[in-house]
Amino acid sequence: MKPELGVCYYPEHWDETLWAKDAARMVETGITWVRIAEFSWSRLEPVAGQFNFDWLDKAIGILAGHGLRIVMCTPTATPPRWMIERYPDVLAVDADGQPRKFGSRRHYCFSHLGFRSESVRIAQILGERYGRDPRVHAWQIDNEYGCHDTVISYSEPARIAFQGWCAQRYGDIETLNEKWGNVFWSMEYNDFDQIDLPNLTVTQPNPAHELAFRRFSSDQVVAYNRAQAQVLRAATDTPLIHNYMGRILEFDHFEIGADLDIASWDSYPIGFLSDRLEADDAHKARYLQQGDPDMQAFHHDLYRTVGKGRWWVMEQQPGPVNWAPYNPAPLTGMVRLWTWEAIAHGAEVVSYFRWRQAPFAQEQMHAGLLTPQDNPAPGMAEAAQVAHEIAQIGDITQAKATVALVFDYASDWTWTTLPQGADFNYFRLVFEAYKALRRAGHTVDILPVTATSFDGYDLVLAPGLAQVPQALKTTKSTTLLGPRTGLVTEELGIDTQCDQPLFSESLPPAHKRPVQDLGHVVHWQETWENDSTLHTDSGAPVLITRDGQNHLTGWPDADLWDAIIARHTNTAPSGDLRIRQTKDHTFVINYTNETQQYETHDIGPCDLGIFKNNQRVL
Repeated sequence: MKPELGVCYYPEHWDETLWAKDAARMVETGITWVRIAEFSWSRLEPVAGQFNFDWLDKAIGILAGHGLRIVMCTPTATPPRWMIERYPDVLAVDADGQPRKFGSRRHYCFSHLGFRSESVRIAQILGERYGRDPRVHAWQIDNEYGCHDTVISYSEPARIAFQGWCAQRYGDIETLNEKWGNVFWSMEYNDFDQIDLPNLTVTQPNPAHELAFRRFSSDQVVAYNRAQAQVLRAATDTPLIHNYMGRILEFDHFEIGADLDIASWDSYPIGFLSDRLEADDAHKARYLQQGDPDMQAFHHDLYRTVGKGRWWVMEQQPGPVNWAPYNPAPLTGMVRLWTWEAIAHGAEVVSYFRWRQAPFAQEQMHAGLLTPQDNPAPGMAEAAQVAHEIAQIGDITQAKATVALVFDYASDWTWTTLPQGADFNYFRLVFEAYKALRRAGHTVDILPVTATSFDGYDLVLAPGLAQVPQALKTTKSTTLLGPRTGLVTEELGIDTQCDQPLFSESLPPAHKRPVQDLGHVVHWQETWENDSTLHTDSGAPVLITRDGQNHLTGWPDADLWDAIIARHTNTAPSGDLRIRQTKDHTFVINYTNETQQYETHDIGPCDLGIFKNNQRVL
């Protein structure tokens, strides 16, 4: 596969006299793909039932006329003002019962059937007009499901839909009462119509009720996406895509991906370091202008699986963003490095957000490849450099990794509902395991819990799985489970048929239990009645083997993770460099601001080396 570059463009934001000039400069930069129309509903349909396609037709003609391939978007992430007047109850409602008003974006509830119908309608109209247009080469459905905490809505449409979902899942109210344990605190129902949403309760709602509502909320996103995908399937043979976000866990991305052809995600390394990553001040200071060295790679590997092998970066950070608590500029070389790292993990297209920085509205401080004054921003030269280098490197073919990591959205919902410790976080646990594998120089495959087989790997890690699938129990691969793996049923009750463990402890952040001079157990500790091959200094088991599987009974800190990975893979931490192996190439990536050594080669600050047949090719 030979990767390509793209850009996100908003012709409706600019005078038509700029469009041809912009298209020519995109081509000159080395860009071949351009995404359009994702937020344009009010321009396409300014009044209900009255359409204006003239501007979009003209933009497509100009962009495609310069040889650019179009990604057409359904504009459903931004319902126009008239939609709110038609359906006042379309607005999502937060946990405090307050509607989330018009005036930004993603202001809809997935459970509102009227809006779902309107979304299908606009998707069908666009599909009928452009679905067979040879200039349109792919479609993006909606934009960034889940961004701004918009999956879970406590609206009246959601309440009614949830009652129907419960009736379908449980069949009768007696089964629901039993599964949820509603005899506790006299929470039993006589009819599905009595079930309310799990908010505004005196203390925590029944955890089984809350988890069921999280499952329902995910299913609503899947149904909403599927409805648009179905009408577009009838209109076009080109690939369907959605652009996911980093560390958005409220819906099952694998289920969304089953209805699409390509997964994409929006990569903002510096914003994510500041906004959605636990790390100490020293780590954040060291990578302030680069981003965490593993956060992007984790999502690249995740979305490669979500996309069944096909994935893009739909939005790549090109400079400072506007939405994080603090928004420094990338160091020189980082836009190029981020692009190449995505390519190393199999990205077919890396698309920069955005072409020109907007001089108005919420994102006016978000950099683009051009400034608002139409001058090249620093990221533009780096994008052009990557385009030139891609031509030199040629095709890049992915290969199966030797280690795998299992990731499960439902497990996150489970432990978010019942964390049993203020800082227990499923994503953080899995991500720390991933980081340890990367520090040891491993290329990693991320697998869903629904995988039919986990065979063929030297090691499969599955920390924090709420339930262990049969395929993982019987795999021929060496497994490393836990902590907190297999402790509850699907309805979030303790499995009384399971004999593990006797009890669990959650530990405050400052409490660390030393483990044989190798590191510490932090956050979480379980007590097992098994002999351990690794234990705390006080004798509590940390690593045991039962039924042919290895179980971690505590949450390792970074040093202990390194020791455990070394024990199971005969590898040791490789310093600050990150290695990515493909079939024919080795990518050596340096996120630091200092030169690092890889064998006999210098890898410069914020740079990478690409090797083929032990020879450096870039």
